[in-house]
Amino acid sequence: MATANKVTVIPCGAMTADLTWLLIKPGKSITDRHHKDAPPPWVDVPTHCVLVETDEGKVLWDTSCPSDWEERWAPTGLQDFFPYDKASDDEYLDARLNQLGVGLDEIDYVILSHLHFDHAGNAQMFKNTNAKLVCHEREKDFAFNFEGPFNGAHLKADYEGLDFQTVSGDTDFLPGIKLIETPGHTVGTMSMQVDLPDTGTMIFTSDAVYMGESFGPPATPAAIVNNLEDFYKSVEKLRGIQEKTGAQMVFGHDAEQIHQLRVAPDGSYT
Repeated sequence: MATANKVTVIPCGAMTADLTWLLIKPGKSITDRHHKDAPPPWVDVPTHCVLVETDEGKVLWDTSCPSDWEERWAPTGLQDFFPYDKASDDEYLDARLNQLGVGLDEIDYVILSHLHFDHAGNAQMFKNTNAKLVCHEREKDFAFNFEGPFNGAHLKADYEGLDFQTVSGDTDFLPGIKLIETPGHTVGTMSMQVDLPDTGTMIFTSDAVYMGESFGPPATPAAIVNNLEDFYKSVEKLRGIQEKTGAQMVFGHDAEQIHQLRVAPDGSYT
């Protein structure tokens, strides 16, 4: 079985938000009558990217949030619901890549799990580079063809003017890298499976699964789900792969898990 060489998880600080956006769960974001006056909890919503090194090139998975988030997101109104206010200058993606000594010209592919503003927020960094940008074909069709400057958390300013290659179905992309179709959160959300020689299999769920509590079992949905039936199918699809491979699951925005991983600039997986 072909394997990748190295995985580096790149933490990029955190947004904060009402937990209900991420988890609709009794006792967590749904209260009983005895707690009806209590406000819903606000939580950290960490954001990360992943650098995967293979014999056939370097892949950057997702691009996190932009440093000018407040102005960029202003048309959507969502800057008040997902402020990217727990990120320091050295946690923005460009600073992280500098810390790793990885130039933009060294990245061969930028794969966007989906085109929401906290995952495609720095895609324009790669406009004049040799990196090939990749997303799911259904995601591209939706993201480029709605009316107006934004639709929910899809913000055209993040990706307009960029050329995207597309994939469809589950796709063996490079040695050790498989892209998994996991719609539900958006029409074209993907997860990424990486097989490594020492670590074994890792699955980066992106927003197909926000956090460990979302994964369950049972799977627990969120306020931001495009298609609930697809969400449940995708979670169980990932669970089936995880059970078959023993994969380590890395969830999209898990505030506890991000501190348990080996992360950049000092840690990595081989």
